[in-house]
Amino acid sequence: MDFTVGKKRWIIIIASVCIQLCLGTTYIWSMFQTGIANALFNGNNALASLSFSFMIATLSVGGIISGILRKYIAPRFIVMAGGLTMALGFILASFVTPKAPWLLWITFGLMGGIGMGMAYSTTIATAQKWFPDKRGLATGIIISALGMGGVVFTPVASALMKALNDGSAGSGELKTFFVLGFVFLAVCTAGGYFIIEPPKDYLPQGWTPKPNPSITTGSLSPKEILSTPQYYIMTVSFLLATMGGLMMIGFAKPIADAKGMGAAAAVGVVVISVFNAVGRLVWGWVSDKLGRKNTIIILLCINAGLSLLVTIASGYWIFVIIAAIGFLYGGFLSNYASLSADYFGQKYTAFNYGLVMIGFGAGGVISSYIAGHFKNLAADDIGKMFPAFLIAAIAAIAGVVLIAFLKPIASKTAAVDEIVPKENEVD
Repeated sequence: MDFTVGKKRWIIIIASVCIQLCLGTTYIWSMFQTGIANALFNGNNALASLSFSFMIATLSVGGIISGILRKYIAPRFIVMAGGLTMALGFILASFVTPKAPWLLWITFGLMGGIGMGMAYSTTIATAQKWFPDKRGLATGIIISALGMGGVVFTPVASALMKALNDGSAGSGELKTFFVLGFVFLAVCTAGGYFIIEPPKDYLPQGWTPKPNPSITTGSLSPKEILSTPQYYIMTVSFLLATMGGLMMIGFAKPIADAKGMGAAAAVGVVVISVFNAVGRLVWGWVSDKLGRKNTIIILLCINAGLSLLVTIASGYWIFVIIAAIGFLYGGFLSNYASLSADYFGQKYTAFNYGLVMIGFGAGGVISSYIAGHFKNLAADDIGKMFPAFLIAAIAAIAGVVLIAFLKPIASKTAAVDEIVPKENEVD
């Protein structure tokens, strides 16, 4: 590529945004929830939602894999491999039958999640190295595209499900997986080509780093972060922070249906996707001003209050609550990615953030199963889902207490220069 170094970092942002839009299809799971539950799991919402749970849970595995691979191969190839893995997961998911519904957990869930995690972590880690001056904003832009994937693919998926439905239960949903798989493969292969490392010791023109006690000088290895209390505080608080948002993402459409808003239920999926995306960008920018820790505490406090309003909101107010929870959830995703880089350094950021995302993955499994369980009990009386969102509110309050104990790590200087494959260096 013959772009100047200064312009090249924006090319990488654009490519990352395109890739993240595809990865964002995970946030339209509620479009598939009811059809998949009826077609493959005999109407059991909790079992069906485990497909989404496993995808969220294995994001961290994909992140860890990408961190290991970065020692040996260029990030563009990791992104391409992640796109291929996710694409195969979706394509194979389209062939799952009621005789072996658990295969959906392996294909859509595990393969989809690992592939998504590889591409997700690699694009974020690479972009952060290009934007040390605007880490929160750059991270917010890329992660906001993940949220916008729901806006882009909700109407696409809805149209495909209607067009491909042959009259049998879940046929439209399963065939839509097949089509989306090939879209992911094409976009991640093309976009991955542009994901490259900056030159060694790169700094943006005219920018000089300023001392910040919340940002570690040098980098901590994955083994080193596991011996710090900061890692465990960050990981567990991440689990607690995202429970309300993950419950809403998985059940936005069924909740709107149960509220008598069936005709506009798909709007709920679009609404949460839009505000999820905007929240990632806005709160990423805010955190550059207020600091990651202060921003996360603000998000947790508001989230606790909103979670209690989900089941009592009526009419179009349910969409307001959905939008607000999505807006806050997006802030958590952008801030924890930047917080990890601030505290643990840039050298192992993909691997380290993959370890932090274990909390996010665990939150996905726990929250989706809790919401699915109470949705089964609720049937059409959505008020019976109140205990699920009460649990989410309590989790958010516990997160505030936990994150309050997060203290900066004493700065250390990396002893070894980062290894970058030669084919990945900037000319």
